[in-house]
Amino acid sequence: MPVTAIRSALAEEIRDRAHLLTGDDESDYEPILDLIGNARFVLLGEATHGTHEFYRERAAITRILIREAGFTAVAAEADWPDMYRVNRYIRHESEDRNANEALLDFKRFPQWMWRNADVLNFVDWLYAYNAALPPEFHIGFYGLDLYSMFQSIGVVLSYLDRTDPESAKRARYRYSCFDQSGEDPQSYGYRASFGLTKSCEEEVIAQLLELRKRRLEDSTNQEFFSVEQNARLVKNAEKYYRTMFMGRVSSWNVRDSHMSEMLETLVAHLDAQGRTNKIVVWAHNSHIGNAKATYMGEAGEFNIGQLMKEKHGNDAVLIGFTTHTGTVTAADDWGEPAQIKRVNPSLEGSYERLFHETGLSKFFLRLRDGLRDGDLRYELQRPRLERAIGVIYRPETERASHYFDARLADQFDGILHFERTKAVRPLEWTAPWPEGELPETYPSAL
Repeated sequence: MPVTAIRSALAEEIRDRAHLLTGDDESDYEPILDLIGNARFVLLGEATHGTHEFYRERAAITRILIREAGFTAVAAEADWPDMYRVNRYIRHESEDRNANEALLDFKRFPQWMWRNADVLNFVDWLYAYNAALPPEFHIGFYGLDLYSMFQSIGVVLSYLDRTDPESAKRARYRYSCFDQSGEDPQSYGYRASFGLTKSCEEEVIAQLLELRKRRLEDSTNQEFFSVEQNARLVKNAEKYYRTMFMGRVSSWNVRDSHMSEMLETLVAHLDAQGRTNKIVVWAHNSHIGNAKATYMGEAGEFNIGQLMKEKHGNDAVLIGFTTHTGTVTAADDWGEPAQIKRVNPSLEGSYERLFHETGLSKFFLRLRDGLRDGDLRYELQRPRLERAIGVIYRPETERASHYFDARLADQFDGILHFERTKAVRPLEWTAPWPEGELPETYPSAL
C-alpha cells in the first residue's frame, strides 16, 4: 500500500478517535478528566517554552482540576525561590500589590517563560480563588528547577541570620567554598570538574543535613520547609554544574532527579499538614513524556515523567502538547533577546504532520487504553519524529536542532494537538514586537 494511503487511513482513524476541543465549554475537557480519574499527579507538557495556547490550555485544565478534582498545588519548571514569591502572593502572605509584582523575581533568561500574560492571568485567578478559602486550604504554586544556586544560598543565609546567628555562621562558612567563582555557577562547575578548585559537595550536603535535622523538630513550618528546599536546590545545583562539563546525559539526569526530588518532598510536606494532596506539574514535553519511549532513554537519560511512572504508575498521568505551525516566543541563542518567530510547518514523517493531516484544528487523543489494536496503535507505538522547541529556536536547522525519535503512545497517556498556535506575550519587550499576524516571510524577509 502506498505510504500516502497509509497516512490517509491513519489520519482518518485519528479523526474518528480524537475528541474535538472547541474552547467554548468546560465539558470539552471531560475525556481528559476521565483519563485522569483519581490520579494524584497530572503532568502537563508543552512542545515549546513560548506558545500561548499551551500556557492557556494548561491553566484551563488546572483550574478545573483544582475546582472539581481536589488538586491542591501546582509545581512548575521554574526555580524554587522565584516561584515561592508567587506562592506567598497567591496565599495572601506577601506585600506584593499585584501579580505583576509577585513575578518580578523572574529576572534571568528566559524571563518570558514565567513573566508572560498567560501566567499573569493564572496567578490572578489563584489569588482570587484562595481569597474565598481558609488559609489551610489555600492552593500553592511552587518551582522545581535548580538554576538559582546563589539566590537560594542568599535565602538560606538570610533566614538563619534572622533566626539562628550561630547556624548562620556555620552556613556562611560552608557556602564560602563558592567564593572563588564570583557567583558564576558555570565557572564553579568548570573549575571543580577539572580539579582547578575544590569541590563544594561535602559542604552543601552538610548544610542540608543540618537543616533537615532541625526541621524534624517542626515538620509543619512552611517558611522553614522553603528554606530547606533552597538548601536542597543548592546541593543538587552544585552537582549539576559540576557534571555539566562531563556530558549532556549526566547533567540532564541530575536536573530531572532534582525536579523529581523537589516534587516528592513537596507532596510529603503538604501531606504532613493532615490531608492527601494532588499536584499538577507544568514542564516541557521533554521532561514529562516518559523518556524510556524516546531517543533520550536510549542514550541513558531519564526524566520526571519516567521517574513518576516508575514510582506511581497510573497515579501519575502524562499529557503532551503538540503543534503543526504558527509563531513562538524564543531566542536565537542562550541569553539573547526574546523574539517572535514563525514556526515552520511540521516535517514529513513526524507525529505533528500526521495530526496535521487529520484536518482538525484542536483535539485531544487518549493514548493509554484509548487505542484499538490495529494500524493506529502500531503506528503510534513505533518511532516517528517529534518536535521540541525550548527557549531557543533555530528554524534554519529545524531537523537537526528540534526533532527526535519517539514512540508517542508509550511516551504519553494523552496528547493535545493544536494545528496553529501563537507566540506567548512577554510582560517585557526585549526585542521589537510585531503587532497582529506575522507576514509569511517573517523573520527572514525572503
